[in-house]
Amino acid sequence: MDNAVRVFIKEHDVSDDKYYTVAGMKFEKGREYTHEDYMKLPEDVRFELIDGVFYEKYPSDPITGMAAPNRKHQELVSEMVYRIRGHIEIKGSDCEVYPAPFAVRLKEDDKNTVEPDVSVICDPSKLTDEGCTGVPEWIIEIISPGNPGHDYIRKLNLYLNAGVIEYWIIDPIDRLVSVYEFGKGITTPKVYAFDEEIPAGICDDLKISLSKF
Repeated sequence: MDNAVRVFIKEHDVSDDKYYTVAGMKFEKGREYTHEDYMKLPEDVRFELIDGVFYEKYPSDPITGMAAPNRKHQELVSEMVYRIRGHIEIKGSDCEVYPAPFAVRLKEDDKNTVEPDVSVICDPSKLTDEGCTGVPEWIIEIISPGNPGHDYIRKLNLYLNAGVIEYWIIDPIDRLVSVYEFGKGITTPKVYAFDEEIPAGICDDLKISLSKF
């Protein structure tokens, strides 16, 4: 493995002003990493590459200390995939839905590879053996208690600028869903409670309620 990508923390390492640390791994500050570097990461870590910088997909929960997604997070991912896939099959759509881990290379500059919790891709030409090369039409993220700003700020701006048509942020703590309709030029979200019927702009006639959560 490329030592420039995977540099473990040791007592004799150079000072931290030259490196930043993500989940116990050090990366060079000022270096713009690429998708090639992303593909060299260990399989047991879940990182995302945004504007050439690595971030942890699931930062540690400040209360539990867990870095892995919790049960409710996974239940919500499964529910969204189940509901969307069922609708696609009924409608006979060309769209496909994928849960994380699923690598999405967003931009042509090769410095942005993310793993959305749920990705809906309606152009089959974007699909590769690695995942998706191009912009999914619809992305859904379930926020992590360890770093909600990653989804609400950093990834929101990334998805907006990349050309994602619809972006949902699901907050399992406050039981709210923020729906951004970037494809309509709307950057202010519509916010729904879990017990409301939430319309999906990408999938005609699909409305999703998360009341059971």
